[in-house]
Amino acid sequence: MNTGKHIVKELDTNIRYGIRWIAISLLLGGICGLVGAAFHHSIDWVTEIRIHNGFLVWLMPLGGLAIVFLYRIAGLQHEPGTNTIIQSVRQQEKVPRILAPAIFIATVITHLVGGSSGREGAALQIGGSIATTLGRLFRVDKKEMSVFIMCGMSAVFSALFGTPLTATLFSMEVVSVGVFYYAALVPCLCSSLVAFFTAQLLGCHSVYYVVGRVMTVTPANFARLLALSVCIAVVSIFFVLSMHTGHRLFHKYFSNPYIRVVAGSLVLMLLVLLFGTEYLGAGMDAVDKCIYGTKVAPYDFLLKIIFTAITIGCGFKGGEIVPTFFIGATLGFTVCSFLAIDPHLGAALGVVGLFCCVINSPVTSLILGIEVFGSQNIIPMAIVIAFCYVLSGYFSLYSAQKFVYSKTSAEFINKDAE
Repeated sequence: MNTGKHIVKELDTNIRYGIRWIAISLLLGGICGLVGAAFHHSIDWVTEIRIHNGFLVWLMPLGGLAIVFLYRIAGLQHEPGTNTIIQSVRQQEKVPRILAPAIFIATVITHLVGGSSGREGAALQIGGSIATTLGRLFRVDKKEMSVFIMCGMSAVFSALFGTPLTATLFSMEVVSVGVFYYAALVPCLCSSLVAFFTAQLLGCHSVYYVVGRVMTVTPANFARLLALSVCIAVVSIFFVLSMHTGHRLFHKYFSNPYIRVVAGSLVLMLLVLLFGTEYLGAGMDAVDKCIYGTKVAPYDFLLKIIFTAITIGCGFKGGEIVPTFFIGATLGFTVCSFLAIDPHLGAALGVVGLFCCVINSPVTSLILGIEVFGSQNIIPMAIVIAFCYVLSGYFSLYSAQKFVYSKTSAEFINKDAE
């Protein structure tokens, strides 16, 4: 009899939990979907303006100064970023509410003047800020606030990229490597789906590519995939070190943020004179070229790393994940041209492999591959992701990321990202 009462009580608790989070997700996901759609269209709009008005690139110093001033008047002198969001989840802290409008406007300005940055970093910060605001309204405790923030991260990520499952798993896996925040599964999934459908209704489209070539995994192809993984892992370490070094050097030699962003702008404008405008902006067009085109310059991935490291390091806003797609696609296309792997498939493998390396989230990376490139090459993708995860070591784009367990042994290490 007691067992029956216990089962009924537990079932009632779980049902109440589900109903409560579905209701919260409808509100949080709906708001994040609206904001995410507005952000998506704003970035596309200013990008089109920049493409058709090339002189805007030469206004980069003014754009940078506007961003620094915006953060100053918003009281965000310490320049919170994606690391702040990750720390907030793990340490159960709140995200500044003013961060959402600040990073929204700053990222739009960055893309208007041609900074080499993505959108996902801003998406995670916007989502975390919105979720914190709603969490305060609901007066949730610190533990539940962490789930709120993860829901916000998932929701805006899903609205922007149209990949609801990737968005769900990303926020659960990226915070602490080796630990999944399973308690956030239902909240993050519901928020992600609501935001996804909201954004789709408002004209946002999912990122999806058709890769025509299907790779059969033979011993020879396995060796080729391993060689590709090694190349991706090496470049990922260089990319991460470049991002960290760029940030450190700009802050070391230019302590004044206004001078820092102007100095970075001047360097970027010089690079534009030398190499053109192909490496400005987010760079998703480069992924299109790699998947459907016929030729990629072998140095494209290297120049995108340099442009992105300078852009983010000197003070412009955005994210590193979409540039990661550019780098991974061009690298995969180039390397696979020498490995007797179809280069278009190689571009897809490069995207998911490098994505895994820089965020250390293999499950999320595999789901990203399925949602963006289809499941017909799931085994090759899994092989590349697995080896990239191990070979890339403990480097990460997010210094706040914590490695709870070792990548190579069943050992608790609790190690900070390098």
